Amino acid sequence: MRNMSLRGLILVLLLASAAVLVQACRQSEPAEQSKQPMEEATKPADQPKRPAEAAKEPAGAFGKGNLEPIVIDLPRAQFIGTPVPTRVSPTRLEKLLNGPRPPFKAPKGTTNVALKKPVRGSSAPFNVELKVITDGDKEAEGYVELGPGRQYVQIDLGAEFNIYAIVIWHYHQQPRVYHDVVVQVCSDQDFITDVTTVFNNDYDNSAGLGLGEGLERIETNEGHLIDSKGVKGRYVRLYSNGNTTDDFNHYTEVEVYGKPAP
Repeated sequence: MRNMSLRGLILVLLLASAAVLVQACRQSEPAEQSKQPMEEATKPADQPKRPAEAAKEPAGAFGKGNLEPIVIDLPRAQFIGTPVPTRVSPTRLEKLLNGPRPPFKAPKGTTNVALKKPVRGSSAPFNVELKVITDGDKEAEGYVELGPGRQYVQIDLGAEFNIYAIVIWHYHQQPRVYHDVVVQVCSDQDFITDVTTVFNNDYDNSAGLGLGEGLERIETNEGHLIDSKGVKGRYVRLYSNGNTTDDFNHYTEVEVYGKPAP
Protein backbone atom coordinates (compact mmCIF):
# COMPACT_ATOMS: atom_id res chain seq x y z
CA MET A 1 0.00 0.00 0.00
CA ARG A 2 2.84 2.35 0.87
CA ASN A 3 4.49 1.55 -2.48
CA MET A 4 1.24 2.24 -4.29
CA SER A 5 0.85 5.61 -2.57
CA LEU A 6 4.44 6.54 -3.37
CA ARG A 7 4.01 5.72 -7.06
CA GLY A 8 0.80 7.73 -7.13
CA LEU A 9 2.49 10.72 -5.60
CA ILE A 10 5.33 10.55 -8.13
CA LEU A 11 2.84 10.33 -11.00
CA VAL A 12 0.95 13.39 -9.73
CA LEU A 13 4.20 15.34 -9.48
CA LEU A 14 5.20 14.36 -13.04
CA LEU A 15 1.82 15.40 -14.44
CA ALA A 16 2.00 18.69 -12.59
CA SER A 17 5.49 19.39 -13.97
CA ALA A 18 4.36 18.60 -17.51
CA ALA A 19 1.41 20.97 -17.20
CA VAL A 20 3.75 23.74 -16.04
CA LEU A 21 6.04 23.17 -19.03
CA VAL A 22 3.14 23.19 -21.51
CA GLN A 23 1.82 26.46 -20.08
CA ALA A 24 5.27 28.05 -20.28
CA CYS A 25 5.62 27.03 -23.95
CA ARG A 26 2.22 28.46 -24.79
CA GLN A 27 3.11 31.78 -23.20
CA SER A 28 6.36 32.01 -25.18
CA GLU A 29 4.77 31.38 -28.62
CA PRO A 30 3.11 34.81 -29.12
CA ALA A 31 6.40 36.53 -28.37
CA GLU A 32 8.15 34.56 -31.09
CA GLN A 33 5.32 35.22 -33.56
CA SER A 34 5.31 38.95 -32.86
CA LYS A 35 9.05 39.11 -33.39
CA GLN A 36 8.68 38.45 -37.13
CA PRO A 37 6.50 41.50 -37.89
CA MET A 38 8.89 43.68 -35.89
CA GLU A 39 11.82 42.47 -38.00
CA GLU A 40 9.86 43.15 -41.23
CA ALA A 41 8.90 46.61 -40.04
CA THR A 42 12.53 47.57 -39.47
CA LYS A 43 13.55 46.75 -43.08
CA PRO A 44 13.90 49.88 -45.32
CA ALA A 45 11.13 50.05 -47.90
CA ASP A 46 12.07 49.88 -51.57
CA GLN A 47 12.55 53.48 -52.75
CA PRO A 48 10.39 54.38 -55.81
CA LYS A 49 11.96 56.33 -58.64
CA ARG A 50 11.79 59.99 -57.75
CA PRO A 51 9.43 61.95 -60.00
CA ALA A 52 11.91 64.83 -60.04
CA GLU A 53 14.44 62.73 -61.91
CA ALA A 54 11.96 61.62 -64.53
CA ALA A 55 10.68 65.14 -65.11
CA LYS A 56 14.01 66.97 -64.83
CA GLU A 57 14.64 69.35 -67.73
CA PRO A 58 17.59 68.29 -69.90
CA ALA A 59 20.12 71.06 -69.44
CA GLY A 60 22.68 70.10 -72.05
CA ALA A 61 25.65 72.46 -71.94
CA PHE A 62 23.68 75.08 -70.01
CA GLY A 63 23.97 73.57 -66.54
CA LYS A 64 21.04 72.53 -64.36
CA GLY A 65 17.68 74.18 -64.05
CA ASN A 66 16.39 77.71 -64.74
CA LEU A 67 15.63 76.98 -68.39
CA GLU A 68 12.76 78.57 -70.28
CA PRO A 69 11.71 78.77 -73.95
CA ILE A 70 13.20 81.66 -75.88
CA VAL A 71 10.60 83.77 -77.65
CA ILE A 72 11.15 83.91 -81.43
CA ASP A 73 8.71 86.06 -83.41
CA LEU A 74 8.28 84.48 -86.83
CA PRO A 75 7.61 86.37 -90.06
CA ARG A 76 4.73 85.51 -92.35
CA ALA A 77 5.08 82.47 -94.59
CA GLN A 78 5.18 83.95 -98.07
CA PHE A 79 6.36 81.82 -100.99
CA ILE A 80 6.26 83.57 -104.37
CA GLY A 81 7.03 82.53 -107.93
CA THR A 82 7.61 79.03 -109.24
CA PRO A 83 9.68 76.87 -106.87
CA VAL A 84 13.00 75.67 -108.30
CA PRO A 85 13.87 72.02 -107.61
CA THR A 86 16.51 71.84 -104.85
CA ARG A 87 18.35 68.83 -106.33
CA VAL A 88 20.00 68.04 -103.01
CA SER A 89 20.70 64.47 -101.98
CA PRO A 90 18.12 63.37 -99.38
CA THR A 91 20.96 62.03 -97.24
CA ARG A 92 22.33 65.57 -96.86
CA LEU A 93 18.99 67.32 -96.43
CA GLU A 94 17.34 68.01 -93.10
CA LYS A 95 13.80 66.64 -92.97
CA LEU A 96 11.04 69.23 -92.79
CA LEU A 97 9.11 69.17 -89.53
CA ASN A 98 5.51 68.07 -89.63
CA GLY A 99 4.33 71.13 -87.70
CA PRO A 100 5.89 74.02 -85.79
CA ARG A 101 9.43 73.79 -84.49
CA PRO A 102 9.56 72.64 -80.84
CA PRO A 103 10.39 75.42 -78.35
CA PHE A 104 14.11 75.93 -77.71
CA LYS A 105 14.99 76.30 -74.03
CA ALA A 106 17.86 78.38 -72.71
CA PRO A 107 18.80 79.90 -69.33
CA LYS A 108 16.31 82.36 -67.96
CA GLY A 109 17.01 85.91 -69.15
CA THR A 110 18.37 84.91 -72.57
CA THR A 111 17.53 87.56 -75.19
CA ASN A 112 18.39 88.51 -78.78
CA VAL A 113 21.68 90.33 -78.23
CA ALA A 114 22.23 91.00 -81.97
CA LEU A 115 19.35 93.43 -82.40
CA LYS A 116 20.55 96.72 -83.97
CA LYS A 117 24.20 95.63 -83.64
CA PRO A 118 26.67 96.59 -86.41
CA VAL A 119 27.27 94.24 -89.33
CA ARG A 120 30.10 94.04 -91.84
CA GLY A 121 30.65 91.63 -94.71
CA SER A 122 33.15 90.12 -97.09
CA SER A 123 31.74 92.27 -99.90
CA ALA A 124 29.36 95.18 -100.37
CA PRO A 125 25.70 94.20 -100.83
CA PHE A 126 23.94 94.85 -104.16
CA ASN A 127 20.65 96.20 -102.86
CA VAL A 128 20.42 97.45 -99.24
CA GLU A 129 22.75 98.14 -96.33
CA LEU A 130 24.08 95.32 -94.17
CA LYS A 131 22.40 96.79 -91.09
CA VAL A 132 19.14 95.29 -92.41
CA ILE A 133 20.43 91.93 -91.12
CA THR A 134 19.94 92.98 -87.48
CA ASP A 135 17.13 95.52 -87.78
CA GLY A 136 14.45 93.19 -86.35
CA ASP A 137 12.45 92.99 -89.61
CA LYS A 138 12.25 89.36 -90.74
CA GLU A 139 9.57 89.75 -93.39
CA ALA A 140 10.47 88.15 -96.72
CA GLU A 141 10.79 91.38 -98.73
CA GLY A 142 13.67 92.89 -96.74
CA TYR A 143 16.83 90.94 -97.53
CA VAL A 144 20.48 91.65 -98.27
CA GLU A 145 22.02 90.23 -101.46
CA LEU A 146 25.74 89.52 -101.64
CA GLY A 147 27.74 88.42 -104.68
CA PRO A 148 28.37 84.85 -105.82
CA GLY A 149 30.88 82.44 -104.31
CA ARG A 150 31.84 82.12 -100.65
CA GLN A 151 30.72 85.21 -98.74
CA TYR A 152 30.25 86.05 -95.08
CA VAL A 153 28.57 88.59 -92.82
CA GLN A 154 29.85 89.36 -89.33
CA ILE A 155 27.96 90.75 -86.35
CA ASP A 156 29.69 92.65 -83.55
CA LEU A 157 27.72 92.06 -80.35
CA GLY A 158 29.65 94.83 -78.59
CA ALA A 159 30.73 92.64 -75.66
CA GLU A 160 31.24 88.99 -74.82
CA PHE A 161 28.16 86.87 -74.38
CA ASN A 162 27.37 83.24 -73.66
CA ILE A 163 25.50 82.35 -76.85
CA TYR A 164 22.86 79.63 -76.69
CA ALA A 165 21.14 79.87 -80.07
CA ILE A 166 21.62 81.57 -83.44
CA VAL A 167 18.68 81.85 -85.85
CA ILE A 168 19.27 82.65 -89.54
CA TRP A 169 16.74 83.71 -92.15
CA HIS A 170 18.54 83.61 -95.51
CA TYR A 171 15.71 84.06 -98.02
CA HIS A 172 12.31 82.55 -97.32
CA GLN A 173 10.29 83.74 -100.31
CA GLN A 174 11.11 80.43 -102.00
CA PRO A 175 11.97 76.97 -100.67
CA ARG A 176 15.64 77.05 -101.63
CA VAL A 177 18.75 75.49 -100.04
CA TYR A 178 21.94 77.43 -99.22
CA HIS A 179 25.31 75.72 -99.53
CA ASP A 180 28.42 75.69 -97.33
CA VAL A 181 26.66 77.31 -94.39
CA VAL A 182 29.30 77.76 -91.68
CA VAL A 183 28.69 79.70 -88.47
CA GLN A 184 31.55 80.67 -86.17
CA VAL A 185 31.89 82.54 -82.87
CA CYS A 186 35.02 84.33 -81.69
CA SER A 187 36.31 87.09 -79.43
CA ASP A 188 38.85 88.10 -82.09
CA GLN A 189 37.28 90.28 -84.80
CA ASP A 190 39.67 88.85 -87.39
CA PHE A 191 38.75 85.24 -86.53
CA ILE A 192 42.38 84.14 -86.27
CA THR A 193 42.56 82.69 -82.75
CA ASP A 194 40.09 80.81 -80.53
CA VAL A 195 37.49 80.36 -83.26
CA THR A 196 34.55 78.08 -82.40
CA THR A 197 32.51 76.61 -85.25
CA VAL A 198 28.95 76.02 -84.04
CA PHE A 199 27.58 74.81 -87.39
CA ASN A 200 29.06 73.53 -90.67
CA ASN A 201 27.21 71.72 -93.48
CA ASP A 202 30.10 71.89 -95.98
CA TYR A 203 30.36 68.14 -96.62
CA ASP A 204 33.21 68.41 -99.18
CA ASN A 205 35.20 71.38 -97.78
CA SER A 206 34.47 73.42 -100.89
CA ALA A 207 34.49 76.59 -98.76
CA GLY A 208 37.91 75.74 -97.32
CA LEU A 209 36.78 75.95 -93.68
CA GLY A 210 36.88 72.24 -92.92
CA LEU A 211 34.52 69.35 -93.41
CA GLY A 212 31.13 69.71 -91.79
CA GLU A 213 28.60 67.14 -90.59
CA GLY A 214 25.57 69.45 -90.50
CA LEU A 215 22.68 69.01 -92.92
CA GLU A 216 21.50 71.41 -95.60
CA ARG A 217 17.95 72.62 -95.17
CA ILE A 218 15.07 74.08 -97.15
CA GLU A 219 14.45 77.72 -96.24
CA THR A 220 11.16 78.53 -94.49
CA ASN A 221 9.84 81.44 -92.45
CA GLU A 222 10.92 79.62 -89.26
CA GLY A 223 14.58 80.26 -90.05
CA HIS A 224 17.48 77.98 -89.24
CA LEU A 225 17.98 77.61 -85.47
CA ILE A 226 21.49 76.55 -84.40
CA ASP A 227 22.11 75.27 -80.89
CA SER A 228 25.38 77.00 -79.94
CA LYS A 229 25.53 75.48 -76.45
CA GLY A 230 26.54 78.56 -74.50
CA VAL A 231 29.77 79.28 -76.39
CA LYS A 232 31.38 82.57 -75.33
CA GLY A 233 32.29 85.26 -77.85
CA ARG A 234 31.74 88.78 -79.12
CA TYR A 235 31.66 88.28 -82.89
CA VAL A 236 29.45 85.97 -84.96
CA ARG A 237 30.48 85.21 -88.55
CA LEU A 238 28.15 83.48 -91.00
CA TYR A 239 29.32 81.99 -94.33
CA SER A 240 27.39 80.72 -97.32
CA ASN A 241 28.25 79.81 -100.90
CA GLY A 242 25.27 80.28 -103.20
CA ASN A 243 22.04 78.31 -103.23
CA THR A 244 19.98 75.96 -105.33
CA THR A 245 18.31 78.81 -107.26
CA ASP A 246 21.36 80.97 -108.11
CA ASP A 247 24.95 81.65 -107.05
CA PHE A 248 24.15 84.62 -104.81
CA ASN A 249 24.03 84.82 -101.01
CA HIS A 250 21.17 86.33 -99.05
CA TYR A 251 20.35 87.31 -95.47
CA THR A 252 16.99 88.56 -94.26
CA GLU A 253 17.75 88.55 -90.52
CA VAL A 254 20.08 86.99 -87.96
CA GLU A 255 19.23 86.72 -84.28
CA VAL A 256 21.74 85.74 -81.59
CA TYR A 257 20.30 84.60 -78.26
CA GLY A 258 22.62 84.96 -75.29
CA LYS A 259 23.41 86.44 -71.89
CA PRO A 260 26.35 88.62 -70.83
CA ALA A 261 29.38 86.48 -70.12
CA PRO A 262 30.71 86.58 -66.53
